[in-house]
Amino acid sequence: MEQQEFQLKKVILTGANGQLGQSFASMLVKQGFQVIAVDKNIDNLTATKELNLVKLDITNSQDVNDFYSELKDIYGLINNAGTAVFTPFEERTAEEFMSVVEVNLLGTFLMAQGAVKIMKNNQIGKIVNIGSIYGVVSSDERIYGQSKRNNSEVYSVTKAGVIQLSKYMAAHFGKYNIQTNCISPGGVFNHQTDDFIDNYNSKTPSGRMARPADFDAAMRFLLDENNSYTNGQNIVVDGGFTAW
Repeated sequence: MEQQEFQLKKVILTGANGQLGQSFASMLVKQGFQVIAVDKNIDNLTATKELNLVKLDITNSQDVNDFYSELKDIYGLINNAGTAVFTPFEERTAEEFMSVVEVNLLGTFLMAQGAVKIMKNNQIGKIVNIGSIYGVVSSDERIYGQSKRNNSEVYSVTKAGVIQLSKYMAAHFGKYNIQTNCISPGGVFNHQTDDFIDNYNSKTPSGRMARPADFDAAMRFLLDENNSYTNGQNIVVDGGFTAW
């Protein structure tokens, strides 16, 4: 893929300070994108000519509206921001539940809504939402052992919602030359316990957890200007975890 294909194309990336966000930002800059890196905490990021940093709470509708009021052209939006809680289902509080809904669903919706308004006017745009394998299948509690980081029902519910939102947007905005797709990652290595890693690897045909860079190829494909006919798809990148 030639770098000039993406030259000067402006892409918004939410959750830019997270593990996947930092990896995506690095890849996008190398591909020649102009990246607008959005996060509530941008202290660990360094602005460059190709990487603009914006501190933004994506769950605040007024802040999101103000953010988009400064933009007139957008090539892409990557809705990567997400959060989770790890307490047991029986102990879930309403506040915990809604804190995940607000980021994973409301924040994704608000950012997508603002982007669509601009993309409709320009008659072009590519939106990539980040789902999860746990929006496709339920987690297996046996993987987690004694890690005390059981996947939560609300994380699965919201990620399933992100996948369905992607399909809705594809169906309603494809006529404006806006493509909306979703990437659902498998588990990403992030120094989990040895017990968890061994259990997870044993359930994955590829025999390992994902590295952040494992999702770059799917992202490049979905943002590629030569890819004009992929719309409403959920691309699962999980080493085969959901294949059995």
